[in-house]
Amino acid sequence: MEQRRYERRRARGYLVGCVVAVLLWSVASAQIRYSISEEVNEGTVVGNIAKDLGLDKSTLRDRKAYRIVGSSTEPLFRLNKDDGILYVSRKVDREEICERSKACIINLKTVLENPLEIHYVAIEVLDVNDHSPVFPEKEKRLEIFESTLPGARFQIQPARDPDGGQFTVQQYTLSHNDHFRLEVKERGEDRKMPFLILKKQLDREALREHKLLLTAIDGGRPARSGTIEIVIEVLDVNDNSPVFTKDVYSAVLNENATPGTLVIQVNATDLDEGANSEIVYSFGEEVDINLQKLFNIDPTTGDIKVTGLIDFEENEIYEIDIQASDRGTIPFSADKTVIIKVIDLNDNPPEIEITSFSKSVPENSKIGTTVALISVNDLDSGPNGQVSLVIREDVPFAISPSLQDNMYTIVTKSRLNREEKYFYELTIVAKDTGEPSLSSQKTLSVVVSDVNDNRPQFSLSPYTFYITENNDIVAPVFSVMASDLDESDNAHISYHIPRDRSGDNVGLFLNINTENGDILALKSFDFETLKTFQFRVVATDSGTPSLSSNVTVNVFILDQNDNAPVILYPVSSNGSAEGVEEIPRNVNAGHLVTKVRAYDADIGYNGWLLFSLQEVTDHSLFGLDRYTGRIRTLRSFTETDEAEHKLVILVKDNGNVSLSATATVIVKVVEPKEAFAAADVKSATNDEEDNNVTFYLMITLGSVSTLFLISIIVLIAMQCSKSTDYTSKYLQETNYDGTLCHSIQYRSGDKRYMLVGPRMSVGSTIVPGSHANTLMLPDRRTPGEVRHVW
Repeated sequence: MEQRRYERRRARGYLVGCVVAVLLWSVASAQIRYSISEEVNEGTVVGNIAKDLGLDKSTLRDRKAYRIVGSSTEPLFRLNKDDGILYVSRKVDREEICERSKACIINLKTVLENPLEIHYVAIEVLDVNDHSPVFPEKEKRLEIFESTLPGARFQIQPARDPDGGQFTVQQYTLSHNDHFRLEVKERGEDRKMPFLILKKQLDREALREHKLLLTAIDGGRPARSGTIEIVIEVLDVNDNSPVFTKDVYSAVLNENATPGTLVIQVNATDLDEGANSEIVYSFGEEVDINLQKLFNIDPTTGDIKVTGLIDFEENEIYEIDIQASDRGTIPFSADKTVIIKVIDLNDNPPEIEITSFSKSVPENSKIGTTVALISVNDLDSGPNGQVSLVIREDVPFAISPSLQDNMYTIVTKSRLNREEKYFYELTIVAKDTGEPSLSSQKTLSVVVSDVNDNRPQFSLSPYTFYITENNDIVAPVFSVMASDLDESDNAHISYHIPRDRSGDNVGLFLNINTENGDILALKSFDFETLKTFQFRVVATDSGTPSLSSNVTVNVFILDQNDNAPVILYPVSSNGSAEGVEEIPRNVNAGHLVTKVRAYDADIGYNGWLLFSLQEVTDHSLFGLDRYTGRIRTLRSFTETDEAEHKLVILVKDNGNVSLSATATVIVKVVEPKEAFAAADVKSATNDEEDNNVTFYLMITLGSVSTLFLISIIVLIAMQCSKSTDYTSKYLQETNYDGTLCHSIQYRSGDKRYMLVGPRMSVGSTIVPGSHANTLMLPDRRTPGEVRHVW
């Protein structure tokens, strides 16, 4: 009954150990620790990591990726990224993972991204008694001379149990017999060596063969066992065994010792004589084959020498069973264990492992942002295994130790600016403190990703453009351009013309290409209506949030000769340019017959009018002032002169392709009395007409002159301040000497103008239709005067 209660309690304890994970939180190491029994079923819950870290499910969803970092193709555990619960993904075999280690700890690295965090989880795999002790062979045969004295020892190869701790071999039992007893010797950790001790001398004549059963029992409950049958054959003759001269043989050996190095010499003696006393040394029958590749023993001298590569990191100590046998017909032998301790040398450089790495870092990352997680390992021990880590280059990154030994993080140590440098190569150098020290290095490439921290910049500010009136509405009239130091969408610029809150409707007749900044006029400009205007262009990038900047664009309309002269006088009642003038026959030479008045809506050379006689009945009688349009008599009338003369006057502007108009004046020669009467009536009519015409002209010319004067003053100031190269684009003259601000004043009809253009060399003339700009001035000079201002 007591046994049953004990078994129920033990079964309940194993069930709790297999299903429930015990959470251990270590403040010093900041590490989560669980324990779980081996052989548990797939899908068994190990623990809730997210809960133990204080993370809820919404946090896991927001940060998207929570995973186990590892290189195993068949991981033992899996992590549910949605709830942070750790499960067993396949059968856990402690003996496969940790072999005979006392404590079987599986260390997991878990990474939580956005931002990058590393957490360490230690899982202890608890052993269960799932293996029975097994001897290397089913049967062991021993040959023992009958002369062997009681007390002789015979080593039996021990049984092996893959389980560890209390579940490994705990005791041996020997079947009952009269000649042998069992002795167990402790050797190393969890290792028991069975020996047969002869307690009563054998008698070959009584019994030639003895069969014994040796049983190995582990410490499980219930216990597991394994057996081997020992067959002892009793031999005759040689009655003395070799004896080693020392009880203990031990030596120290540097790792990487060259082949042929003498490790130690063993020596044994035999009290017999002749061949029975000659000793032959050899490795014991149970010495591992791999050990025999590392060492060799001279069968005659007993010298043990190095034959293979001795590596401290593979094995720190070697225990070699040596056997000394005599050369008797039935040889006797003695066994001894040689202990060789290996001394560590600094023969392993540090190993750098990039556990987690962010290939790109935003340029607005805060100082201390984690870029990569690095682990460093050195297989050497002591000072040879102590490693320091540095970054070779002078970069805005630093190495920071982590909470766990040999773990480091690479973090930003200063602000990043992609526009100054967008790519870094970090050379991580790991160096141990051995003599001489060894080092290794690994290179990381870090890209600084762009954020929208730069506004678009226009190439000029402000922009000034000159366009000729009557422009084509199909092709762009001018273009603006901005650039952005950012990249990708953050540097993709779109343009637009904002509506002015003041009510200015300039944007209504302009259209801008949002992609390239080309500006298209939706209508043709008329210089006579609009001479200059100003608007703003806004450049906006495509970043989030977007940034923008604006620039002012000044546009000046240049005049074209698109208006023909208009005859103001003479004008007949039906609207044609035709008039009749009566003069007395007795007038003298130089008498003013009439004055042809004309107006051209263009300005400058395009509005500068010249008068000429296209048709006249008598060239000797009338003359025409080409600048003022005044018609005067060249001589006195004679009796033979006709009483009526027809004069056709051509009024022509000075444009490249000049435009013209004609006026017809009929001059009637009358007797003095008739002329005086007609002159009084005409004078009154002309005075009234002149007054009306003059009044309207003054209003029109005053308005146009005021607006244009303001535009030209701005234009002169801007052109005088610009460089020669820039202005030459708009003012190209063959005689241009590089100096701006040259002007010529002239008159055309009743108007007075100032032509502003590039300075010419001395003696040059301004060709009609040049690209000079014209300003209309108040009439303060005498007719026909032309003055040059240098």
